[in-house]
Amino acid sequence: MPFALALPGNATPGDLAGEIVATAGGGAERRVPVRVRVGGPTLAALTVEDVEVSGGTVRYALVNRGNTPLRPRLAVRADGVFGVLLDRPERPLPLELAPGRRVELTEPWPDAPALDSVTVRLRVAAEGGARGEGGGLGGVRPGGAGRRGRAAGARRAGGARHGGAPTAPHPRRAPSLRSAPGRPGSRRGR
Repeated sequence: MPFALALPGNATPGDLAGEIVATAGGGAERRVPVRVRVGGPTLAALTVEDVEVSGGTVRYALVNRGNTPLRPRLAVRADGVFGVLLDRPERPLPLELAPGRRVELTEPWPDAPALDSVTVRLRVAAEGGARGEGGGLGGVRPGGAGRRGRAAGARRAGGARHGGAPTAPHPRRAPSLRSAPGRPGSRRGR
C-alpha cells in the first residue's frame, strides 16, 4: 500500500517516530511503526532534575532537552558524614527518551541509613555526548523521612555547566545544609 509523508517546513532536525494505522472493513487494525530522520544539526542534551531522597528510594526526573532520542545510562553515588554510602556504577536504563520528553523515575535504596546526612549524586550519559548530573542534600531521619533537593547542576551537550541551583529545603523543616552554586555536594552555612 503506497503512502506519502509530508513534514512541516519548521520540523526540528533529528529522528522522529510514529506509526501508520490501517483499518480493514471488519474493524481490524494494523499498525506499522515509521521512523523518519529530518536533516540538519542534531543536539543530544540531557538533564537530571528534582532529585529527592525518601526512605529507601531516590526519586528523580530525566529530561531530553535535545532533538534526538536518547538511551540514558545512570550512575548513583551517595555520601554520608562518614564516607560513601552507595556507589552504583553506570548502567543502561530500560527506556528510550524522546526529544522534549520528561520521565520521572525511582532508584531503590533498600539499605539507606536510618540516621545520617546524605549527599546524593546522579550522573547520566547517552550517545551523542549528552551528559547530565543532579543531586540533592538531605537528612535521612528515623522512620524514613527524607529531604527534597533540586538539581544541583546540569551538564548538557558539549559538557557545558549550567546553573547550580541551591538545594531547596523541605517546606516543613528548617534548612540545615545547602549546595553552593555550581558545586553539587559542597556544604556551607550551618
